[in-house]
Amino acid sequence: DGNVMAINPGEEAKMQMFIWNNIFFSLGFDVKDHYKDYGGDYAAYIAPSNDLKGVRAYNGVDIEGLYTLGTVVIDYRGYRVTAQSIIPGILEREQEQSVVYGSIDFGKSVVTNDRYLELLEKSSKPLKILPHKVINDQNEEVQIISSVECKGIVGNDSRYYVLDLLRTFPPDVNFLPMDGEDLSEECKLLGFPRKHKHKLACLRQELIDAFAENRYLLFMRHAALQLMNIRSKKTTTVEEEQKISKRLVAAAQGLSSPDLPAKDLQNDIQNSLSTADNSDSLAQPTEQTADQPASQSTDIQTKEAAESDVDAASREVIHAACRAIGSLSDSEFDIRFNPDVFSPGVMHPNPQGDQFRKQKQLVKDAAAFLVSHQIAGFVKDCLEHSITAIDGQSLCEALHDRGINMRYLGKVADMLAQYKPLEHIHRIAVSDMICRAAKHQFKVFMQGVEMLCLSAAVAHFLNCLLSAFSNPHPQLPEDFGLNMNKKKKNKKKSRHYPIANHVDREWASLSPPDMWANIKAEVKEYYDFDLNCDSSDSAVETYGLQKTSLLREICIKCGVQVLLREYNFDSKHRATFTEEDIINIFPIVKHVNPKATDAYHFFQSGQVKIQQGFLKEGFELINEALNLFNNVYGAMHAEIAACLRTLARLNYILGDPVEALNNQQKAVLMSERVLGIDHPNTITEYVHLALYCFANQQVSAALRLMYRARYLALIVFGEDHPEMALYDSNIGLILHGVGEIDLSLRFLDNALELNRKYHGGRSLKVALNHHLLARAFSCRGDFRAALMHERETYTIYKSQLGEQHEKTKDSSECLKHLTQQAVVLQRTMNEIYKSGSQATIPPLQISPPSASSVLELINVINGIVFLPLSQKDLDKLQHRHQLLGGAAESKVKEMQAIQPAGETSPRTVAVPTVATPTVAEGENSQPDITDTDDVAAR
Repeated sequence: DGNVMAINPGEEAKMQMFIWNNIFFSLGFDVKDHYKDYGGDYAAYIAPSNDLKGVRAYNGVDIEGLYTLGTVVIDYRGYRVTAQSIIPGILEREQEQSVVYGSIDFGKSVVTNDRYLELLEKSSKPLKILPHKVINDQNEEVQIISSVECKGIVGNDSRYYVLDLLRTFPPDVNFLPMDGEDLSEECKLLGFPRKHKHKLACLRQELIDAFAENRYLLFMRHAALQLMNIRSKKTTTVEEEQKISKRLVAAAQGLSSPDLPAKDLQNDIQNSLSTADNSDSLAQPTEQTADQPASQSTDIQTKEAAESDVDAASREVIHAACRAIGSLSDSEFDIRFNPDVFSPGVMHPNPQGDQFRKQKQLVKDAAAFLVSHQIAGFVKDCLEHSITAIDGQSLCEALHDRGINMRYLGKVADMLAQYKPLEHIHRIAVSDMICRAAKHQFKVFMQGVEMLCLSAAVAHFLNCLLSAFSNPHPQLPEDFGLNMNKKKKNKKKSRHYPIANHVDREWASLSPPDMWANIKAEVKEYYDFDLNCDSSDSAVETYGLQKTSLLREICIKCGVQVLLREYNFDSKHRATFTEEDIINIFPIVKHVNPKATDAYHFFQSGQVKIQQGFLKEGFELINEALNLFNNVYGAMHAEIAACLRTLARLNYILGDPVEALNNQQKAVLMSERVLGIDHPNTITEYVHLALYCFANQQVSAALRLMYRARYLALIVFGEDHPEMALYDSNIGLILHGVGEIDLSLRFLDNALELNRKYHGGRSLKVALNHHLLARAFSCRGDFRAALMHERETYTIYKSQLGEQHEKTKDSSECLKHLTQQAVVLQRTMNEIYKSGSQATIPPLQISPPSASSVLELINVINGIVFLPLSQKDLDKLQHRHQLLGGAAESKVKEMQAIQPAGETSPRTVAVPTVATPTVAEGENSQPDITDTDDVAAR
């Protein structure tokens, strides 16, 4: 707004840079055509975001002696601003003099530094970056261990800084069309490669890690098959098999085998095999030698031949496995990526060589792995209900956790559309694409708006997007025209203000048809998805969206705060939004979250202890983590809320509902302030708090909290979602407990329909819903309906669990009781018909549900099951778990076992988790903060 003077005020507005409070600010435009070959302004807009991902990756590795810049990316009023800390001394010298590693011109001139190579070598393995050579403008080969854009600058504080990390990870060739480069058949069938708006599309770190783990698993499978072939061809001793396995594990971990000679692999295999073939003649003693020397010579030669066989077999197994998975090395598992392999303008020493071909193929394989494995795996997880997407943000997080970029959202939506039970996630995906396309339009739209018309412009934009009014006009301020006339007089003054000098009135001419035409084109171009709607009303009708949810999503993505009131979206005679409805515009900030490592490890250890059944030890560890989090983060933080939520559940499990309620109240307050009152986690916190309130006999408070959670859920995703079944089941049970049977039946009926729609008619959730309805109908005296529902429950339990299962037997007993009650009622009715008003009616045995039985069912619905085990039984289970865990750990230490197909974690042996005597987390419980590596290790 002109409050900070630019350090280059004579330059064009887009090229201006600022320093304030020792922070360097720059705008996301392609100044001096730096990104001309990569997509111009589009590339300049995405580069800071990619740079931030690189900073996050290097911060996560945390190499001592290697430093990154404090980096924050801000989106505000259509402009992207990058804020960075300043390297000491950088402003006192030219950039060419400062850079001692990397390139300042995208690979034309490249320099290197031994100290930087030493530091970056340490980060290359965890980040899967391959050390490689490039040719600079002086035709010299230069060794680097990053992309060429990465720059190394030594500050005046003698620290080694790396910056411009925008290409830390390999390019996504699915969005990088190149002549002479073919992709896999799966990618071609889905229309890849596609031309993108920029050429800086990179794969995510999560995908790189998942791909490496997948290749590791394939490596071990191939090696296992090779060992089986060797075993079937010739007899090998146990000792020889152990040697081969030891060398195989060393190769799989990228280590040199301790007793394997370091020679050329192909020659070794041939020599070893020929030695093995001729071992009989070599081992024959001559007739002239004496008996004892001959026997000694025979033993030595036989041993050498056996050793040679083992060496040959080891190399053969490792070589075949490496070749099968595309390892860059023939002698060990080596999956690392050259980030410059497809960079335009970068020259490589031997671009036609076999090694460079392997590097290119590895990048293509990673892109194919995303399409064929990760997206399909995401859809499978959705079908198994292990993913519950609530809104666009939770869908984005679920995709990112699997390494899927949001530019694949159209392909994901197409796959989701093939499955009827996933229509709720398909609806969220379509809604997110519309909102993201609208956000792209909003960025361009806001760049042409001056400060005076800000609220009027945002209201006009929202009217064009969501209002049913066909011809909205912006409410321009009364002195807008006067200001426009004075524009020329103030031109000299506004030259220094980069945002204020783009004043024009193009934004005022935007109409709803233009808006939706642009959105359709953007969705097609960016996501390759055909949007079959041309207005907000047709989007609601075609895809089952609701305008309130769209308004919430677009406000969150663009930073718009609107007035809290009822908006009439359906009026065809009046615009929905006015200038007074726009309260504020907030910056959308992306940054690297600092991590309290020690507290995090305590939290993870506590979770492991809880899974193993040591609840009190887990409670103490998580309590310690809470104290450390408070010391590091202060009073308010999302991870502190996660600690409090876990402590509350442990309190509840250990029989202290009062303390559980106390901790959960703190978690709710913290989640409201840190995440927002309508965040999915906050809604879940309300549900947990309602459970603990009911356990403390605060029934009315529990009911109000459940109504609150349901109301927020209606705003976020609407009625048609499987999560709504959970809320309705809770509300129906509480109403049943307080005697509001008719109202309870309405909620329980809705929960049954939703569970039947999304989980199938034979699901155990549906069986439980039928049982709840049977209980409610029996309390109302409608035994016919109760029998019908309980019969459904029995049928499902019998088909899914068998006749001898406890639940089936309980349902059978319930059926008998209801049948007896129905018979008694029918006899009474018959007596009334025969005797008239003189009949004596025996009282029906209808007992209202007890609070304990209602609480037990609420626990089951929310994923808590109490098992009546004695302390002796618990000690036996824990002792058995320790024995199993100790045996597994010793097995891992002896040899990292070659895993059969179907194992989930390639580097670990699965240890069975003992079910604790008190709790089992259900599908609907929200996950706590977790770390991918720790989950794999677990």
